[in-house]
Amino acid sequence: MTDAVSVRDLVVRYENVVALNGANLSVGFGEALGIVGPNGSGKSTLLKTIAGLLEPSAGEVEVLGKQPRALPAGSIAYVPQIEAVDWSFPATVYDAVAMGRFPRLGLFGRFRSQDRAAVNHALNLVKMHDLAKRHISALSGGQQQRVFVARAIAQQPKLLLLDEPTTGVDASTEEALRQVVRALVADGMPVIMTTHDLDRAPEWFDRLIVLDRRVLACGDPEEVLESGAYAAIREHTHTHGHMRVD
Repeated sequence: MTDAVSVRDLVVRYENVVALNGANLSVGFGEALGIVGPNGSGKSTLLKTIAGLLEPSAGEVEVLGKQPRALPAGSIAYVPQIEAVDWSFPATVYDAVAMGRFPRLGLFGRFRSQDRAAVNHALNLVKMHDLAKRHISALSGGQQQRVFVARAIAQQPKLLLLDEPTTGVDASTEEALRQVVRALVADGMPVIMTTHDLDRAPEWFDRLIVLDRRVLACGDPEEVLESGAYAAIREHTHTHGHMRVD
């Protein structure tokens, strides 16, 4: 059976800076893959390349057997780090989540009953339906994160990419997001998520990788966290700063 995501010998450069240098990984359908590594290790770059937002300098990325940009619109949902979002945008919670349907509507598509159903399902899944009429700028950080995950779910993608979704959120939001991820995975969706919160990694992920421009370790979360590769990364970050996403 074809992997949902396959990354082979991936190199990504920003002018003279090599962000990824020979990264390899695969993700199956119905699997949650966690990515950990120090600041500047290429985690966000990896997600953006899988999403088709960045072009590889060398190597290959395939999603559902195709290059990401060759897939139908809406096939991949990418949720960036929360600080990358403009929260002054004038929209209600419902409107923001409804934007996830736009790739499915086409240029002159009308919002139909199935679109409304997808939005309501996503809001219920992240426990934000009661706040559907509230302006997104009036939400807490955790509530805002739920909204953007809901927008991705409403898109009904074939692959979900999450960049540090638990950063700065409260415990209830973190648990709500974990339950969402596990429910999506149970339904067969592949999910790839970067994180630096490792306390509950085995509860979130089926596999975990340590990334530092290339994959240094991959496997069962508990085994990876006890590996020499992770210990070396952890020692480096204790010496040079916090381990967080680039």
